[in-house]
Amino acid sequence: MKLALVGIGKIAVDQHVPSIAASDDWDLAATVSRNGTVEGVEAFTDLGQMLEARPDIRVISLCLPPVPRFAAAMQALEAGRHVMLEKPPGATLAECHALEAKARASGLSLYATWHSREADMVGAAKAWLRDKALKSLQVTWKEDVRRWHPGQAWIWEPGGMGVLDPGINALSIVTEILPDEIHVTSATLEVPENCQTPIAATVDFHHPGGARVTAVMDWRHEDTQTWEIVAETDGGTLTLADGGARMTVDGAETGEAAALSGEYPRLYANMASLVGRGGVDMDLRPMTLVADILALGRRDSVAAFED
Repeated sequence: MKLALVGIGKIAVDQHVPSIAASDDWDLAATVSRNGTVEGVEAFTDLGQMLEARPDIRVISLCLPPVPRFAAAMQALEAGRHVMLEKPPGATLAECHALEAKARASGLSLYATWHSREADMVGAAKAWLRDKALKSLQVTWKEDVRRWHPGQAWIWEPGGMGVLDPGINALSIVTEILPDEIHVTSATLEVPENCQTPIAATVDFHHPGGARVTAVMDWRHEDTQTWEIVAETDGGTLTLADGGARMTVDGAETGEAAALSGEYPRLYANMASLVGRGGVDMDLRPMTLVADILALGRRDSVAAFED
């Protein structure tokens, strides 16, 4: 299938473009970006012009920041195209619901992707936890924003989510692997005095079985980068490390890696399957948790952040 990639920035170049090129399902037929291009691929600077000029392109993959994503996604859906959304799927839950309603009414596929769910050992962790009684779960998500997201000023503006932009990756894994639903009970958000969004967060969740579920997220962490989820159960302690790429139970490596290789190739395989069967996948549970963290979180002002 022919596909257009909208928003040619770091994530598009590093992940989307090579994943599309390696897939038998997709042909990158066009790009849309104010500045970026892909060698050998027809380039547009306006989405409307591309939609009009290339009616043969059935699928649009959006890598824009969250705030402008709704307008582009709705424009594509109104033009009769299937749409794939980089995470988070939008800036608000309401606009995500509007996109889903439009897609379903139009008979089009819409996919809210959560790339961390496609990490190698997430499926194995979900299977292992299925019949266990959870005692506690701790998320530790600490990284250096200057290293991984340099110069992305939109992250610090309203709708950018701050540390919850990477933190939502952890929440997408937690909501996938736990057999029970959780919700936010309290949070503390550390907001730089020159930013609109938090640079760090601590969160407590309610678990229906009484397990203690907590998360610590920090975007100022210059030491060892940590993306870890530790679940203590009546059957042992499971640890997902490296963002879900490694799994241990009571300290021993275990589990079977997912098919394919890499998170983004799996996302594009999922999208091909959705389009093939006319499906919609708009699981918004991770985004609901983020919205509730922002709603309930106490805001503490901290030192200004300079990129």
